[in-house]
Amino acid sequence: MDNMTALVSAFVRAYHYRNDTGRVFADPVAGKLLTDEEYAAISRRMAQGVSYFAPDFAGTEEEALRFIVERQLAPPVLARSAFCERALGRAVERGCRQIAVFACGYDTFSLRTDIKELSVFELDRPEMIEDRQRRWDRAGLRPVCHTEYVGCDLAGDSWPQDLLRAGFRKDSPAFGSLLGLSYYLSEEEFRHLLGHTAELWRAGSALCFDYPLAEGGRESQRTRELAAAAGERMKAAYSPGELETLLAETGFSVGEHLDAGEATAAFFGEYDCCMAAPAGVGYCLAVKR
Repeated sequence: MDNMTALVSAFVRAYHYRNDTGRVFADPVAGKLLTDEEYAAISRRMAQGVSYFAPDFAGTEEEALRFIVERQLAPPVLARSAFCERALGRAVERGCRQIAVFACGYDTFSLRTDIKELSVFELDRPEMIEDRQRRWDRAGLRPVCHTEYVGCDLAGDSWPQDLLRAGFRKDSPAFGSLLGLSYYLSEEEFRHLLGHTAELWRAGSALCFDYPLAEGGRESQRTRELAAAAGERMKAAYSPGELETLLAETGFSVGEHLDAGEATAAFFGEYDCCMAAPAGVGYCLAVKR
């Protein structure tokens, strides 16, 4: 299956919505983007991999799947999604009306929002944008608000002009969602992306992202191994201090930062299960100075 990381993220959100009554993050649309065959294939693959995480696990395939989803797959996806959309909601309350979703994959915000006045710009590789739109069409889904699709290379130099041509306004407040991407960029590539974003963002605009912690330990190592198995090698990791310096050098300051414990308390505290935010991940809301 192509775009495995994005597919698994959609699968996790769909599984959580279908199977859990208490929801850390509610995405009723994600399941519509996967075919029944894709959902079943991902379920089998994940259940069959339980021995990697728990060599002594004993249970049914469904129990194995739930174990893998709750202990490994869901926490990073749900934590970053909940963190980002909480920050996005606050930005909208302050009057922000343009949202840029970097490396959008199968993000469903434009299909779920109830605010029709928003302009959403979805950026990703052209082939991902095409597949995204095919899935929308197959499922009979249409964005609620004005949405522009921007096929581009976020590691290159031309995407800012692509975004401007799509109607993005430098003179208006903006909110950027950059989830699950910093892992796959080298420090120089991430710096480059932040610098370009700072040139487009008006002062006070925000950029929300998760990032790999340098001191993440065994949990981070497993995440790196899984990404490599999916053909997507992780390239960098940061301490909170290193990240703050990088942001300052590219025109941003830290507006909010959560570690695993703080993210667990904020988003999993009222959820009655074994899930917690992963130890190897930090969550940052950067504000353009």
